[in-house]
Amino acid sequence: MSLSLSQLRQRLAGDVLAPVYFLAGEEHLLLIEASDALRARARELGYLEREILDAESGFDWDDLARAASGMSLFASRKLIDLRVPTGKPNKDGAAAIIEYCERPPPDTVLLITSTQWSKQHHAAWVDAVEAAGVFVPIAPLRPDDLPSWIGQRMAARGIKAGRDAIDVLAERSEGNLLAAAQEIDKLALLAGDRVLDAATLEDLVADSARYDAFKLTDAALGGDAARALRIAAGLRAEGEQVPGLMGLLLYQLQLLVRLAAAPNPAQAFRSERIYPAREGIYRKALQRGGLPHWEQCLAQAARIDRISKGRGAGDAWIELERLLAAMALPRSSHLLAAP
Repeated sequence: MSLSLSQLRQRLAGDVLAPVYFLAGEEHLLLIEASDALRARARELGYLEREILDAESGFDWDDLARAASGMSLFASRKLIDLRVPTGKPNKDGAAAIIEYCERPPPDTVLLITSTQWSKQHHAAWVDAVEAAGVFVPIAPLRPDDLPSWIGQRMAARGIKAGRDAIDVLAERSEGNLLAAAQEIDKLALLAGDRVLDAATLEDLVADSARYDAFKLTDAALGGDAARALRIAAGLRAEGEQVPGLMGLLLYQLQLLVRLAAAPNPAQAFRSERIYPAREGIYRKALQRGGLPHWEQCLAQAARIDRISKGRGAGDAWIELERLLAAMALPRSSHLLAAP
């Protein structure tokens, strides 16, 4: 069966666990917390042994069958923690999971987790999981849903907050659930019994969405020009200097040029050792612009780096803003030629 996160939490309150669970999604905080909740409930129900299997490249899928058949000397119940980061096991892996689901061993729970998921990932082995147990697809939280998520999490931590305070935290967290969760945990210690308004919240917490070079490049590569420019403005207001931002930008653009020039994109992603959870942002960037565009952006970044170090004429911040707009929206690349 397929369940939502809330439905999963309700079912975990029961005394019986399904033989197989598959939790998948790119919202890592939600995935981690759902997996932790299942593991904790399994321990409460006597599944005291846990075996972790990381299905990375070269993984021997016979290990799954061996883990299922292995008897423990210390516990009568066992949890097998199978991690398939890409959500796409190879042919042997799919067959091994299907075989497991057809004959799940007694007193054993198989937890499969994946940090990548989309409708294109669905395959016969997922159908086998749904037939034998529970599939929980974890969709990214939509921006409009973030205030509600923050409000619910605050309430669960005993924090009383007005809508204006919730909106402030949502704006500051910039969609980063982990940052929001960390600030909520701080507020649980600091807020006491008071009802938080926007001003009080700002007094109590630091900026959980601290603008940094990683958020800046991710926004530009993700095609969100408005957010990239807003982050750049925040960095500038905080006193950040352009030279400190250019190292990561140059590295990312050099990587995109290599990927765009590669005759075999799939092989290029492997050879560059790009973490699977990061592939999506690069693929989207490559769809928006081809090799000439990224070469032009790289040349502009090198120019900005020289300007920022006093080796060229121009305003480094203005040129950086033009570069960010071009990275996010290739049709804006004509700005790079502006004086």
